[in-house]
Amino acid sequence: MGEVWAYLQEFNIGSVTVRLVLAMISGGMIGMERGRKRRAAGFRTYILVCLGAALTMLLSQYEFVMLSTRWSALAEEIGLRTDVSRFGAQVINGIGFLGAGTILVTGYRQVTGLTTAAGLWASACMGLAIGAGFYECILPAFVLMFLCIRVFPIVDALIQENSRAMHIYVEFESLDNVGGIIACIKSQDIQIVDIDIERGREKQGKYPSIVFSLRLNRRTAHAPVLSSLAELDCIYVLREI
Repeated sequence: MGEVWAYLQEFNIGSVTVRLVLAMISGGMIGMERGRKRRAAGFRTYILVCLGAALTMLLSQYEFVMLSTRWSALAEEIGLRTDVSRFGAQVINGIGFLGAGTILVTGYRQVTGLTTAAGLWASACMGLAIGAGFYECILPAFVLMFLCIRVFPIVDALIQENSRAMHIYVEFESLDNVGGIIACIKSQDIQIVDIDIERGREKQGKYPSIVFSLRLNRRTAHAPVLSSLAELDCIYVLREI
């Protein structure tokens, strides 16, 4: 077993193949979960990012090995020097542009895609580790990343549901209804921390909207607050963001 492990940590055709296959499997399994939720970056995107990062690390190692062996005489003749960390650094910088493309602001003024962007970046880092043959790090990193994406949303939902902070997006009939909506919120012993009003254009079918930043005076479920607001006839759209 020790000989196999040592062989995989060397730079040869066998270890290169294993690293690339492992990058494809690891990135694909994480991307599969994101694809099920119809995220912008899904199964194939994660595979390509992880594979590309692994390939970049392999390329830097290949250049180092070749400059130390076959190309050594030529490198000394022309005075060529290289830093094998440059390729990995460029991957980390370049993935930021791809991740930024997954971050969107919805029509409800809600920011989405941050987890997808972070997952892409982490997947690229894991690809670099796979390309470098740092096998001791790959398995725990993959397990922790998969838990973060697959299991932790349940924990996150529980935390948000019982949080005293609350943000609500409301579309309503007319600006004359703002007073009634505020009164309904305050009647439930809730503090209004901030109000962001967009007037809209009622004649063109776009109703005014408000994003309320609320603070509950006691720790309680958010559903009753939404239910009481939903009973107002003037409200057309109501959702927690």
